[in-house]
Amino acid sequence: MQKLDSAIIALNNLWVRRRKRKLKPENVLLLLPSCLQNSECEQNLIHNVWNCKRCGKCKVCDVLDLAERYGVKPFIATGGQIAQIEAGKEVIKAIVAVACEKELREGILATFPKAVLAVVNLRPHGPCKDTTANVADIEEALKVFLNDGNKQENC
Repeated sequence: MQKLDSAIIALNNLWVRRRKRKLKPENVLLLLPSCLQNSECEQNLIHNVWNCKRCGKCKVCDVLDLAERYGVKPFIATGGQIAQIEAGKEVIKAIVAVACEKELREGILATFPKAVLAVVNLRPHGPCKDTTANVADIEEALKVFLNDGNKQENC
């Protein structure tokens, strides 16, 4: 099933990249899994991702730096339904989502027709614990939706 999920993600990302959307930062959601946070961290990021102390023990601090730089809203979801509620908000026009293949596939289908660029997380400690992500891939996905410094408009 993971191969099928990966194929769906690849096709989706190709389709989204070809659509040339340029959005305002407030219309882009940066959706993150709760497993990106270090499992020993005592900060509660679920209700407010900005509670992060940016200690550097996980990639959340790097992703928050991106969110600040590009002006997008970061959100940590504990599961698919919470992610779907946040992504379903009217102001959100596009989503950069970081998660495992299964969650990304389900999220792409659940939020259609909103544009989703999916970034598969890395799982050096197995699934759902202390995952990580390639920050350069997340930044590249944000740039697809945002027109750095130039005039931006809703799609």
